[in-house]
Amino acid sequence: MYHKKWFQGLVTIVLVFVLILLISQTKFIFSPVFKYIGAVAIPIIGAGILFYITKPLLTLLEKIKIPRIPAILLIFLMIIGLIVLFVFYIAPIAQTQFNNLVANIPKMVKVAQELIADFQDDQIVIPEQIHEAIDNFMDNAQAHVENIVTSLFGIITNLITLIASLVMIPFFLFFMLKDSHKLIPFVTQAFEEKTAANIRSLLRKIDETLTAFIQGQLLVSFILGILLFVGYWIIDLNYALTLALFAMIMNVIPFIGPFLAVIPALIVGAFQDWMMVVWVAIITLIAQQIESNLISPSVMGKKLALHPLTVITVILAAGSIAGFIGILFAVPFYAVIKTIFVHFYHMYQERRLTNKQKSN
Repeated sequence: MYHKKWFQGLVTIVLVFVLILLISQTKFIFSPVFKYIGAVAIPIIGAGILFYITKPLLTLLEKIKIPRIPAILLIFLMIIGLIVLFVFYIAPIAQTQFNNLVANIPKMVKVAQELIADFQDDQIVIPEQIHEAIDNFMDNAQAHVENIVTSLFGIITNLITLIASLVMIPFFLFFMLKDSHKLIPFVTQAFEEKTAANIRSLLRKIDETLTAFIQGQLLVSFILGILLFVGYWIIDLNYALTLALFAMIMNVIPFIGPFLAVIPALIVGAFQDWMMVVWVAIITLIAQQIESNLISPSVMGKKLALHPLTVITVILAAGSIAGFIGILFAVPFYAVIKTIFVHFYHMYQERRLTNKQKSN
């Protein structure tokens, strides 16, 4: 029985749970380690995302015979230029539109209250308890909306402050761009050739997975945001830039993001003009069709091969565990774990086939 695969797998699972239990019971030992990891995680993650965004540009500059260090400095100048462009030209317009949107929330809530009150007056079949629940909700609706907006604004403000304080990201990014090609040889130098080749293959697959997701998802979101802004501008939707920027950020979240992105635009359109809801829906549908049929296949292809139901499940689980940060990083984390498991499964299959051929 001890040599059975199912028994060995069961023992492995039990040992993993025992290890997790021991770590939870001795967390005072690991607490300083987790704090250190937390302190360096955000700069590393931020630099890693920028690394995958700028890596194609570095490759292009090196192809045209620009040395690596000058090419990296040129990339940094481009990043600084984009930041300056956003801060001085785009951010003020978006901030003004956002402030106007917040200032109009009481008016929107009042209109909604009047519409619901008229609906209640015309409906005599609705039970009194539902009337009371609706009245109670609408009496506090403005406070609820203002709290949500205030919380959202506070989160955005804290996020901007946090990003501004992460002065380590440029240093991490510089050395990632400078020495990324040395990572795989450094990791594999201590192993024999067969094991080293296996590790090199795994690391390359992980790199391809992260490249496909980060570059693809960000580029798709950027293009989709531009398409929505142009569409909102054509139909003269209020707060077009702010709504397009919100959609651009939300579209980073696979599958769920596009549905979250269109909700504010539909609400604003409904209060501006009822026909505007139709136009917003049409523009969103056109943009999503262009994205799903033209942009995503060309940019991301089918490298990730993630089923939509699996992605939604992973996002919901990660959101309940780690909030918005978990939602953002759930899919790439899952994609990397899947890549590792598939790699070792293929290794197991190849080894099994080899042993079978030897036995024959």
